[in-house]
Amino acid sequence: MIERGRSLYSRIILVIAAIFGIGTIALGAAAWFYARIAADDAYDRLLVGAALQIAESIYAQDGIVSVDPPVSAFETLSLSSRDRIFYKVLDPRGSVLTGYDDLAPLQPFTSTEEPIISDGVYKGFPVRIAVVGRQISDPMISGWAQVVVAQTREARTSLARDLTVKALLLVLATTGLAFVGVLFAVRHALEPLARTERELQFRDPKDLNPLDLETPREIQALVSTINRFMDRLAGRIALMQRFIADAAHQIRTPLAGLAPQVDLLSEEERPDRRKQQLERVRERTSELGRLTNQLLSHAMVIHRAEVANFEPIDLAALARQTLISAVPLALDRDVDISFEEPADPVFMCGDAVSIREALSNLIHNALKHGGNTRLEVRVFTDQDAAVIEVVDDGPGIPASEWQRVREPFHTKSSTGSGLGLAIAGDVVRAHGGELRFRERSEDGFAVILRFKRFQGPDELPRVDHPA
Repeated sequence: MIERGRSLYSRIILVIAAIFGIGTIALGAAAWFYARIAADDAYDRLLVGAALQIAESIYAQDGIVSVDPPVSAFETLSLSSRDRIFYKVLDPRGSVLTGYDDLAPLQPFTSTEEPIISDGVYKGFPVRIAVVGRQISDPMISGWAQVVVAQTREARTSLARDLTVKALLLVLATTGLAFVGVLFAVRHALEPLARTERELQFRDPKDLNPLDLETPREIQALVSTINRFMDRLAGRIALMQRFIADAAHQIRTPLAGLAPQVDLLSEEERPDRRKQQLERVRERTSELGRLTNQLLSHAMVIHRAEVANFEPIDLAALARQTLISAVPLALDRDVDISFEEPADPVFMCGDAVSIREALSNLIHNALKHGGNTRLEVRVFTDQDAAVIEVVDDGPGIPASEWQRVREPFHTKSSTGSGLGLAIAGDVVRAHGGELRFRERSEDGFAVILRFKRFQGPDELPRVDHPA
């Protein structure tokens, strides 16, 4: 029983949703990172501008450096009401002219006209610090005066947060629209599977015709596999139905003949006639048993052709044991039985049970309908083939009948079922071999089984069962 698992649609949607979720988180982190950079860049310009305005107000007179910070410099920084401003001005000697004495940048000032910007912490607040210099040229004092201006980060963080939220809203809107589109796209893409499911679900159980659907390339292999399976199933069902019908007909015939014999036996009072009737009943019963065994053997061979695993087989040893088992201990006539095999083992790859059954039927046919005084089983190799010959000195089968006798229940004998050669033919086909006949000659009539030879037992080749 197949367990019902999660649908393919839900699996695809979950994977895509996970990808979209991870992508949204990554884009949100990137938006926050670049928003902070943008906010720092915008407010750094204001911070440096304020520091430069203060630096422009530094002057020297009679060796005294003074500064008069303009109000406009602080007005520029006061655009953010939540931020606090700290500053300090140093003369070339390092003396504090005005501002907070303990305000110091993390990076030391070098004699340069380029502003230095860095992060820091002052009075427990994270701040952004800008340092600019102004060169003092006076006969009594010269060098670089420094202006240090620091601003807390509330406005920067607020701007970065605002930019990030707007970017995330845009990303979420885009992702949502894309996800809705994906839902419809996946549903549309999986429609051929749903169509195939509906075709199979509402099909008549007796309808095993191939699916005639327009399918995309991705599921063509699936539909082709289903069609091949249904074709094989239809073939097996047809074979089974034909076999059942033929078997019913074949069994009904001896049963119909057996019933009158039993009636005659029950009414016959003369001992000699009663003995004759009893012998006929025994023969009919034996024929019915043989027919039933052959029917079961035929069904077994057909089944094993699909499921049996092929293994290396010593064909000569198998043929020898089959001959010993198939020949009855007592025969109603004198038949010379012989077995011929090569010095070296003859290996093939196949199903020993099926081959034994095929050979047993050929031996039985030869003893009952063929060999008058001689039966010989030969095993040999012919180039890349492993060969079994069953030879007898009987009349044989006319060449015109060779094709017909391979069919089930075809026989010219009134006492045969016509299944022996059909079983042998099915076994040979399942092994990719060939069933042949050799016309009656001085050597006798021969039924030949040819199989592909297996060169050695150390390596097991892969053998595909014919369909």
